[in-house]
Amino acid sequence: MTTRTGRCSCASVRYELAGEPLFTHACHCTQCQRRAGGAFCMSMILEPEQLRLTQGQLATFEIAGDNGTLKQNRFCVDCGTMIHGAIPSHGILYLRPGTLDDTGWVRAQAHIFVKSKQPWVELPGDVPCFMEYYEPNDVWPAASLARLAARVG
Repeated sequence: MTTRTGRCSCASVRYELAGEPLFTHACHCTQCQRRAGGAFCMSMILEPEQLRLTQGQLATFEIAGDNGTLKQNRFCVDCGTMIHGAIPSHGILYLRPGTLDDTGWVRAQAHIFVKSKQPWVELPGDVPCFMEYYEPNDVWPAASLARLAARVG
């Protein structure tokens, strides 16, 4: 099993990521643009047990997403870097892959909420794009769907 490491901007929070993510997407909704201070925000979807905090402390801020789903954002108490979030109703985490020590392997497998993407952003033709969200059963790899199904049981 592959283990990767990551940290916040000030390095007081460190974590380990075990195994492969379920899915990675880039969100172009206006809320993500505002939070990221950029054109989009990346989310790497994980099973909670894949992420282990090895150093530091995280605080939590709750917010409703554009679709009304409650999200819990977890960030470094010292520098404010968002490390990951959780969607309690779905039992998953979403890691901010930019906090990984090595980001060279990270690729978006889909782009979502492209209805509000910045007009100057050009999306790759070989990656699925959705005006809003997608149906995981239609987009996620079969292995990821099987892992998620095993969680729900």
